Amino acid sequence: MGLLVAIMAGGIGPRFSALHAFKPSTSKPEIPEDWITESITQAQTTSESVFLPWVAARIQVEWLDSEDDRFGITRFEEGPAELVRRRRLRLDPGMVTIALHPALEADDLLYKHTFVHEFLHACGLISHSENHENLTRLVAPMPSISQSPLLRMLRDGMLEESSIENWECKKCGYSWERKTVRRPKRCLKCARPLE
Repeated sequence: MGLLVAIMAGGIGPRFSALHAFKPSTSKPEIPEDWITESITQAQTTSESVFLPWVAARIQVEWLDSEDDRFGITRFEEGPAELVRRRRLRLDPGMVTIALHPALEADDLLYKHTFVHEFLHACGLISHSENHENLTRLVAPMPSISQSPLLRMLRDGMLEESSIENWECKKCGYSWERKTVRRPKRCLKCARPLE
């Protein structure tokens, strides 16, 4: 989960130049109608979805630049103060743009997860709250690394660039090849906590 948190919190980073090679195959991202329908169904279950009545008419989807270090963004055309006012008064949010990274075309599960995540922001769930996370998980759960070729590529890139190639137990001396981003809690051989 460490890799996923790092990616979602701070972007994918400039060191993963393999992602920069992805170019979109279409002029606009193609979003299946059922993704939108499922997202709207879940968004209707919370009072935070203040922009839901307008979102279908106000949303536009586009590609991020392939050099961007984020998987997706939601951009409201109004400024932050006006956006707060419109949320509080439950007014039309104005135009909302969801921009997705072209690399997502290579990974259907992560593509859907990222779109739903951003779509819920567009509906009015602005903050990364537990409610936002739960609704996203209901429609499009975050894929595990084993399910996601894109996340595997990012993990492999991080491991390649890491100076730590092996984990070693200081208690029993056992050493094994590093295959995870996070440091293991225990030795694989003696099961003592790693120091």
